[in-house]
Amino acid sequence: MNKVLTLLLAFLFLSLQHLSAQNKTITGVVRNAAGEPLSGATINGKGSTIATTSDAAGKFSISLPAQTRSLEVSYVGMSTMEVDVSGKTSVEISLKSGPANLDEVVVVGYGTQKRGEVTSAVASVKAEDFTQGFARDAAQLIQGKVAGISVATTSGNPNANTQISLRGANSINGSSTPLILIDGVPGGLNTVPPEDIESIDVLKDGSAAAIYGTRGTNGVILITTKKRRGGNRPATMNYTGYVSVQQIARKMEFLNADDYRRLISEGVRGFNQNINPNAPGYSNLSGTNDEFGATTDWFDEITRTPISHTHNLTLQGGNAQTSYTASLNYRTWQGIFLRSDNSQVVGRLDINHAMFDNKLKFNFNAINRSRKAFDLSYNNTYRQALIRNPTEPIKTPTGAWYERSVYMYDNPLRRIEETESENKGSEMRLNGSVTFTPLKDLNFKLLVSDVKNNGLTGYYETFNHRTSVDANRPGTASRSASLSRDQLLEFTTDYSRTMNDHRFSVLGGYSYQYSVDEGFSANNSNFTSDLFGWNRLESGDALAYLNTNAPYGSIGMNSDKEDWKLIGFFGRVNYSFKEKYMLMASMRHEGSSKFGKNHKWGQFPAISAGWRINREDFMKNVDFVNDLKLRVGYGITGTIPNSSYLSPDLYNLGGRMLYNGIFIQSIQPGSNPNPELRWEKKLEWNFGVDFSVLKNRISGSVDYYRRDTKDMLYQFSVPVPPYLFPTIWWNAGTMSNKGLEVLLNINPVKSKDFNWHTTLTFAANSNKLVSLTGPPGSSVLTFFTAGGTGEPIQESTHRNYIGEPIGSFFGYKTIDIAADSTWIIEGSDGKPKSLRNSTPSDKQILGNGVPKYIVGMNNTFTYRKWDLNINLRGALGYQIMNFQRMFYENPKINQYNMLKTAFDPVYGKTPIYADLAYVSYYMEQGDHVKLDNVSLGYTFNVKNSKLFKGARVYVAGLNLYTFTGYKGVDPEVNRVGLSPGLDERDKYPTTRTFTFGTNINF
Repeated sequence: MNKVLTLLLAFLFLSLQHLSAQNKTITGVVRNAAGEPLSGATINGKGSTIATTSDAAGKFSISLPAQTRSLEVSYVGMSTMEVDVSGKTSVEISLKSGPANLDEVVVVGYGTQKRGEVTSAVASVKAEDFTQGFARDAAQLIQGKVAGISVATTSGNPNANTQISLRGANSINGSSTPLILIDGVPGGLNTVPPEDIESIDVLKDGSAAAIYGTRGTNGVILITTKKRRGGNRPATMNYTGYVSVQQIARKMEFLNADDYRRLISEGVRGFNQNINPNAPGYSNLSGTNDEFGATTDWFDEITRTPISHTHNLTLQGGNAQTSYTASLNYRTWQGIFLRSDNSQVVGRLDINHAMFDNKLKFNFNAINRSRKAFDLSYNNTYRQALIRNPTEPIKTPTGAWYERSVYMYDNPLRRIEETESENKGSEMRLNGSVTFTPLKDLNFKLLVSDVKNNGLTGYYETFNHRTSVDANRPGTASRSASLSRDQLLEFTTDYSRTMNDHRFSVLGGYSYQYSVDEGFSANNSNFTSDLFGWNRLESGDALAYLNTNAPYGSIGMNSDKEDWKLIGFFGRVNYSFKEKYMLMASMRHEGSSKFGKNHKWGQFPAISAGWRINREDFMKNVDFVNDLKLRVGYGITGTIPNSSYLSPDLYNLGGRMLYNGIFIQSIQPGSNPNPELRWEKKLEWNFGVDFSVLKNRISGSVDYYRRDTKDMLYQFSVPVPPYLFPTIWWNAGTMSNKGLEVLLNINPVKSKDFNWHTTLTFAANSNKLVSLTGPPGSSVLTFFTAGGTGEPIQESTHRNYIGEPIGSFFGYKTIDIAADSTWIIEGSDGKPKSLRNSTPSDKQILGNGVPKYIVGMNNTFTYRKWDLNINLRGALGYQIMNFQRMFYENPKINQYNMLKTAFDPVYGKTPIYADLAYVSYYMEQGDHVKLDNVSLGYTFNVKNSKLFKGARVYVAGLNLYTFTGYKGVDPEVNRVGLSPGLDERDKYPTTRTFTFGTNINF
């Protein structure tokens, strides 16, 4: 027995020696153009099935047959590189950024697909191409980088989100926000920190998004978080952190104290009446003829230089069977206004486990997000700082807040200091999946998720708050709580097979989603102390004064709940022949509880095809063409109502009435039933071409689309009787959008030390409201109004006509100024007319607030270990109504501060001295191009370090400069909805951000 064992061991030893003689081991390191190690790069021997991946330091080791002459090295978002290893045992590899690899995997609905085989309009942005430095949410990472997506930062409030829309307006009452999925689970743009995102894929057209049914009508944004990849390699740790400083991007120039005193001394019209000592509220502290005797920069008093910082720590480890990714993100952001703070902590854990030779895989993902903010309406506070007289003091000599009896005129610093507010929220996301692969390329997957959002707010106005003093109401407080829960279950089966030149895949699935929102709020006033704020509402005495003549303040309570369900069955087939001819077809059968009882279910089909022309025989000799693919797609998606209860007949609780000495609760109709209520249906054609030429130095895509939205929901007025309620929701409208999108990647310079890569994006869109027909008995509509100026003008700003684009401004067109400094307008007959004698029939379309063109340019330069990114983006072909000029560029309104330009001649004559009016004189062209983001980074050489595997530092600037003729604060205003293009007079102004950051790998 021992002899047999000895012979076996000797045979095994000799066999291993023989095998090792036939193999060779290649070691090396993979870096990007900046010298940073690339973790997870794929290295395989050309002509061999043997492959490995690089570790956190970019290092790899691979044993290959001795005859292997070259390696193929690939990494997501970079050009695949072939490396000669003849006679070599060690290599250093530097991958270059460039046109997307056709074998690169992109995320599509319920799966992934090779980029070269995609037949729909799908865009993908990887982490290395994200906007550098400060990013508010995921949308800002791809700002200006995806053709067709409009991302706008319309507010500098640290608690605000970016505004995102895709391919124009598709609905009157529906949301314009795309469906956001984080690792397959619905969420928001700020669900995960930008530092924790690996890639963002955008499904732009109907053929790609139809598999999501009614949720995909505005496109789909698929966010993939960072995960552990690769086999057995050491655990890694990554730290990303940055500090940012902000300043207001542009400040409107209002009169200062010196201007006031000069105007008074010059006897300028309107500036000699405020110095009347008998005027109500007048208090001349200096006793001189210089208005109110102080010098105050009110904007400076309520603002600061905000400093914000963000820290992200990621741990990754495990082996080929079990791996984990754990991250912790902490941020505290300040706004330019005092006390406008936002702090947030996000923890994420992702665990993967495989067993039974990878036939059974488990994934568990947990995200917990806790946030806290000082929640104050800064809009009105900002307005008060703008209109406040700069000669007024902050406080009186006795230390009291200085105030005057002027309508809507409060001390802005008092509003901030005498208010306590807190907005806390938490989000817990738990999801897990099980994937079973009984046969090669056959997968069964079950995904279950549960998402909970809790909100808790408190608000308190102290005894010394202006509203408390004016109303003789000692303090007012409110408290509210909210809870939303979204549960998702999805089961999918997919199978793929390659037979010679034929490749196909089949997907089938079931989806169930249940969502519920509920909340409670209460408020009270007339407290005995400021001590408890909102934490003891029962101590308020407002209820005691309800039936008396005394000022009783405010009291109330409210509770609500709303839920809905969505069920879908879906399937998809993909086919490819020689990767030359490709076809995709999908269908989703979906039901929603929001639809009327006669239309609970809908069908959403899609089909698309692709032709790789460059693989045809007649293209073999066309050497300069590397890739050329034609695509065509058609898909139907839908939009469900925003509210869950638009179709049934509802009854509301009315007032109480006295009957036989008892108060009885009345009930009244709350809506008209509509059992025919159904989804809005969007039908979309997309024609596209993908190309790459000159050895991939130039590549890109061009897409033309046509979207027709039918059965749009609108709330029509109806007669009572026969209807029980004066309005009804009805599927009645049709809208069309068509547009062109161009993406161009150019690599002008490509050398050993220096590389320049630029990306250009262009998108054009035109929109039309085709029809709007109501139910029997309703009036025929030719238009509907939207938007508003606010007090004291109180007019709608937009009129959306049938047959015209959504978003048209509608008002009086000014053409001159009269001798008495009042407006001259163009009348309905085309002749000049005084605004005083105008009628509503004189109003006309003045412009449109939706940009016709969205452009972007992104440049990346690398020189050895330096990298420079310069990003520009812009919007063209739209108008803006400048509210600040409309309200504050009129010397007649002298009870408030005004712009210095208020005294500029109007139409080359005199300043305007007329009542405030919504007229075309204040409308401006919004065309602009922004130097949006510039970053400069340096990557350190850490080859000899035992601690660091990579280190980079950078400086960045965001929203640096705007090239525009617009006179307002920022031409990047609201672009969505029915009243776009309004530059509100008191919105939170946008900011310019400077950032210093670092990224360290351990």
